[in-house]
Amino acid sequence: MSDVQREKMFWTAGIFLVVVILGVFLLAPEWTQHPKLPPKVEMNHHMADMPGMDHTMMAQEETSEQKAKHLIDKRVSEFNHRFAGVLVILAALFFLGQERLEKRWPAARYAWPMCFLAAGLFVLIFSDTEIWPMGYQSFAFAVLNDPEVAQHKLFAAILLMLGCVETLRISRRWKAAWSAWVFPVIAIGGAVLLLFHQHGGMHGPDAMQTMARVQSQHLRFAVVGVGIAVTKGMAESNVRGREIFRKIWPLLMLFLGLLLVLYSE
Repeated sequence: MSDVQREKMFWTAGIFLVVVILGVFLLAPEWTQHPKLPPKVEMNHHMADMPGMDHTMMAQEETSEQKAKHLIDKRVSEFNHRFAGVLVILAALFFLGQERLEKRWPAARYAWPMCFLAAGLFVLIFSDTEIWPMGYQSFAFAVLNDPEVAQHKLFAAILLMLGCVETLRISRRWKAAWSAWVFPVIAIGGAVLLLFHQHGGMHGPDAMQTMARVQSQHLRFAVVGVGIAVTKGMAESNVRGREIFRKIWPLLMLFLGLLLVLYSE
């Protein structure tokens, strides 16, 4: 089988997989179209936005079932961040070692963008467990009514675009000089979006401190993300010191992966 045939099979399989995933999301049963949220959840959602509200009192009103659900949500969120971090670390390591790996495995040059594609698919499927088929909300309802869900799916799209762009460049499908800056531009867009990411699910007497800690971590992700974007763009450009930038940006990506692995709520 030729390289062209393998590449065609790869893109066909990838597109088919994304279509199947979206099909499962969109073909949700009727009862998920307009789910009725528990009154307590809706009330707390609105009360939490009121200035001067006593969050300790709100936490005391939580039932044992709600506390258990919030703990599960926290663990799922932390796992998702950490798993994505592992994939980012693998991408960095594959890039740093690809020259040696290619001698034994020529396809190794595709390994690091594959990690971005895998991360994008993971975030697309598992970032919001309240969506059908894992939860009680339809995809459309969740995306249109919850900014956090919409942003998660946008992050998934960004990861998938980054993986696709670099795969096309490695395969020499994209040869234009401007294509070297597609990754940096998309990455900077994702970093900026992180600064406005709405993260729900903070409960209890220390909810405000937890939110501040989460926002601080997101800020660090964004700063390192911009650093990756800029240094990778410089590494792909005809500038002095490009070889240095070629070493710096995967090291920054490795650092970003470590930050994600250490994420905590």
